[in-house]
Amino acid sequence: MNELQEDISLKLDEPKMFKVLLLNDDVTTMDFVVQVLMDIFHYDIEKASRIMLEIHHLGKGLCGVYTQEIALSKQRQVINAAMKANFPLRVELEEE
Repeated sequence: MNELQEDISLKLDEPKMFKVLLLNDDVTTMDFVVQVLMDIFHYDIEKASRIMLEIHHLGKGLCGVYTQEIALSKQRQVINAAMKANFPLRVELEEE
């Protein structure tokens, strides 16, 4: 086997995946959370409403699972939207 064949036969590792979680608070409105889920995570209103209720009742809810780069981008988008709207909405990343 030559060097090129060895390089081709190397198995690439799958990228690490990260959960993006929104956390409940007593200030951020339910409507704002639904809007964030629709605008940033591209859910329809029904799915966004279900996730919002999960966040409300369980204290946090899963918005999606992404590669690290995309998860960090989604986190930044949520933080920026919350700051612009003057809400303390928090978002966490958790390695899967």
